[in-house]
Amino acid sequence: MNIPKELRYLKSHEWARKENNRVRVGISDHAQHEITDVVHVELPTVGKKVEQGNPCAVVESVKSAFDIYAPVSGTIVEINEQLASSPELVNQSPYDKGFFFVIEAANPGEFDALLPAAEYEKLIH
Repeated sequence: MNIPKELRYLKSHEWARKENNRVRVGISDHAQHEITDVVHVELPTVGKKVEQGNPCAVVESVKSAFDIYAPVSGTIVEINEQLASSPELVNQSPYDKGFFFVIEAANPGEFDALLPAAEYEKLIH
């Protein structure tokens, strides 16, 4: 299972990558493996305000639909438009081409409270 050390994680299996004052968000390798083949992703619109811990996107697999939670509060500044036509990128490249969206963080300190890789690894094992 791939758990990049430089990322932070949520107990709900989202990952967060800090990029200056922005946070890129996706789901972990563990999560994409558990939900199996992703068939659709419903993303928020650019400009939408999100609150830490609240659902802001949905990923649908052949199994079910799952909410994606915001790791930090802020404004959506970018979405991964490739997922509309290629949702399988979530399975193929969960930490790169399969990201969901980018948030301009309202409170950058929220990022530091997310789970470090070692704690996330304990959670899933």
